[in-house]
Amino acid sequence: MSVHFSDRLSSRLRSVQAVVAFTGAGISAESGVPTFRGKEGIWKAMRPEELASMDAFLRDPSLVWGWYSQRRAIIQSVQPNDGHRALVEMEALFGGLPVITQNIDNLHRRAGSSTVHELHGNIERNYCLRCGAMAGAEVLLKEGRPTCVRCGGLVRPDVVWFGELLPEDAWDASLHAAGSADLFLSIGTSGIVYPAASLPLHAKRSGAFLVEINPEPTPLTSSADEFLQGSAGTVLPALAALARRVRGEASEEGGKNHP
Repeated sequence: MSVHFSDRLSSRLRSVQAVVAFTGAGISAESGVPTFRGKEGIWKAMRPEELASMDAFLRDPSLVWGWYSQRRAIIQSVQPNDGHRALVEMEALFGGLPVITQNIDNLHRRAGSSTVHELHGNIERNYCLRCGAMAGAEVLLKEGRPTCVRCGGLVRPDVVWFGELLPEDAWDASLHAAGSADLFLSIGTSGIVYPAASLPLHAKRSGAFLVEINPEPTPLTSSADEFLQGSAGTVLPALAALARRVRGEASEEGGKNHP
């Protein structure tokens, strides 16, 4: 599928300094990670508040831990896709490209992105509710209950559950990145999960050229400077190729202008 880019976007890519990406479940779905709200979303089998909340975890830690273990196994079996890799390529082209993500799957880091602000946590991390120690695979299961190897406390996934605030450091870093962007890419996100969904408009109000990449229009589409309809795995590699070409042309022109 060919992707059409406007002259306005091509012009921006020639000279833009600060590019920021904001990603949602759509980019991970192309790797085989089930989405929460799509037709095949994992929420379809059960009500999320029955599992993704502190109350649910304290009520039945074995059930919630088992569900997250299954999700973790699915995520660990998949690989970053062309969309993830294109962002890494553009990071090299632009001399940096912070990624703000709502995803908990760690695929951006696995693809090679250097700066990733994880608004909803990371499923590959866990921490103890008693002593606060971070844990990876170092979790004991006592009668199905995840237990800290250091203090014996209850261990939970390091993800944001319903009713919890976003991690302050990740949110502050995301606000700063969005407010400093010249070009802001909103990729594969529904645009309905707040406060994260406010970031694209924050970037635009701060002067960024706002590009939305999605298979279907969303509540953000009418506010975007450019809507690129298609999957991240198709659009982002084409965008990276365009950026490589126009920035190469700009570099050659600059060289010719020097004696």
